[in-house]
Amino acid sequence: MIYKSWRQRIQLFLAGVLIAALIQSCTGSGSPPSATPSAPEASNCRMVRHALGETCVPNQPQRVITLSVPSLGDAIALGVKPIATIVYFDEPPPYLAEHLNSIQTLGQEEQPSLEKIVALKPDLIIGTKYSAETIYSQLAQIAPTVVDDWEGYPSWRGHFGFVADVLGKSDLAQEVWSRYYQRIESLKTALEKKQQNLEVSFVHTCCGTIDLDLKNSFNGSILADAGLRRPPAQAVDGGIVKLSEERLMDIDGDVLFVATDGSEAAETMAKLKQNPLWQQLRAVQNDRVYSVNYPTWRGGNPLAADGVIDDLFTYLVEDTPPT
Repeated sequence: MIYKSWRQRIQLFLAGVLIAALIQSCTGSGSPPSATPSAPEASNCRMVRHALGETCVPNQPQRVITLSVPSLGDAIALGVKPIATIVYFDEPPPYLAEHLNSIQTLGQEEQPSLEKIVALKPDLIIGTKYSAETIYSQLAQIAPTVVDDWEGYPSWRGHFGFVADVLGKSDLAQEVWSRYYQRIESLKTALEKKQQNLEVSFVHTCCGTIDLDLKNSFNGSILADAGLRRPPAQAVDGGIVKLSEERLMDIDGDVLFVATDGSEAAETMAKLKQNPLWQQLRAVQNDRVYSVNYPTWRGGNPLAADGVIDDLFTYLVEDTPPT
């Protein structure tokens, strides 16, 4: 553990030296760069308080980089297309595919390429404390950097508000929420017309585990807004919990949505279906098990929420058979 700690310190030190050298080469000057070389003039920026301090962000940023997928989706929903981002998926989800064609990828998860970030010359970097804290000092040397104290997908609404404030788009954020709730009301009306009072279950599998997204998760909060009942084991707060095969009946419901991510997840799901309890699930018996896109149902932003609502219309209102 001591060796690992020292190794991380050395890596961060070397990264800092590299960034300083890159910034200096980009400026074309022999003099050392200032602490915040890309900081805007005070008259062109405003102070924003965030999880790691206060930063003066440009009033009209033109070259935004996002260091989380929720931040990326939030920015796009607010009419700001970042020039680069990190991702956590191999295949772009449908709700992001058309946007990512013109957005550079900096890496996966919390491992952005600092060299690429320097070369892109951003004027604003938006991230989360979870993914950016260890490299924050390096990022702040490149451009004004703000990070939110992301507490997992139950905080997706608050994070959207944070990004809207940083971008100066709070008024537009209200329009985004108005559209979201209009769609929710349309969904509720359509379900009432079909006289459906469904109990909806959701399970996802990734990296060898089977997980339940609970009431206050991203998709759980959307299901709650739509007035859809959840199985008792899922109708509680707690974000995400791992499911043991012995408790398979915890996913019993009238409808079951299943999201898998990657070949390992597909294998885990195939194994789960061999469990004798699987055939006892109501959704299985009534042929109402639907496969949905993992990055969408766990997207944590308004664009992904739109995708979840689309699926709810498709499978619960239009009653599309499983594929």
